[in-house]
Amino acid sequence: MMNNELNRRSFLSNAALMTATFTGATSLLSRNTLAASKQKRKMTIDLVCGAIGVRANQKQAIDYAHKFGFESVQPNAQELTSLSKEDLSELLAMMEEKKIVFGAAGLPVDFRKDEQTFQKQLKTLPKLAAGLQRAGATRVSTWIMPTHETLTYVQNFRQHTKRLRLVADILKDHEIRFGLEYVGPKTSWTSKRHSFVHTMAETKDLLAEIDRCNMGFVLDSWHWYTAGETAADLKTLSNRDIVAVDLNDAPAGIPIEKQMDLSRELPTATGVIDLSTFLKTLNEIGYDGPVRAEPFNAALRKLPPQEAVAATAAAMKKAFRLLD
Repeated sequence: MMNNELNRRSFLSNAALMTATFTGATSLLSRNTLAASKQKRKMTIDLVCGAIGVRANQKQAIDYAHKFGFESVQPNAQELTSLSKEDLSELLAMMEEKKIVFGAAGLPVDFRKDEQTFQKQLKTLPKLAAGLQRAGATRVSTWIMPTHETLTYVQNFRQHTKRLRLVADILKDHEIRFGLEYVGPKTSWTSKRHSFVHTMAETKDLLAEIDRCNMGFVLDSWHWYTAGETAADLKTLSNRDIVAVDLNDAPAGIPIEKQMDLSRELPTATGVIDLSTFLKTLNEIGYDGPVRAEPFNAALRKLPPQEAVAATAAAMKKAFRLLD
């Protein structure tokens, strides 16, 4: 307990220092460095406020992204759909002025529960997809539960194929790409009676069975690491195969088979995950989409919003310097 408290205090102290750095006189240098590195890559440093415990509406998220040097921001389907034509035009003009683009939205349909819940939420998807399309957002991402209490692997595979194909067809009608994220930790896919898709190879099988041209991967360095995958696995993919990317590090001193999914670290925090290889390989294959942090980190979530965004920005920029 004492070590945990010391680690938490250390994190909070370092995060506060990061905030001062990003809001002080060095911000211009940071932006210049980022601009130089952007010439060597197509992927964007993306801000997803909810993933770091920050509550923000679309405009606030864009403001945070601009202030702390992010290049893209998660689109909020519900909010964008509700905007009037005039309000949307104003929002998009602000994004253009701040040089911020949209990353990937979350899927507003829960396909993991009962059929009634799925069908009810699926009916709302065309309107939300139209709202995203109207705003110029072209990517949606979701994750696959790696276990099921009652469905066998084959039964679950069939259900996912049927349901996700329906989702993909609606998104395709609105020119939106749809990404699936597998969950790699052994502690996750062994947590219930039946295991399910939890590797890149298995996700390829699922995507092939769904057979929709607008579908691809959400790649997470955390799941790539916990699934025991390598650069060779990444090189089997092309830019077209990848919809979004998550960038995280893993706690130190924990064997890979005992890593827990909801206990991660910001990029480069520990060096446990080889983020240099991960990012350089994505860069080599020409990946051109959003890269966002999703650390599920308790200490980060306790910070005030601006400090949490600043700490995330610092970690992401440090990771992207590995491309230099």
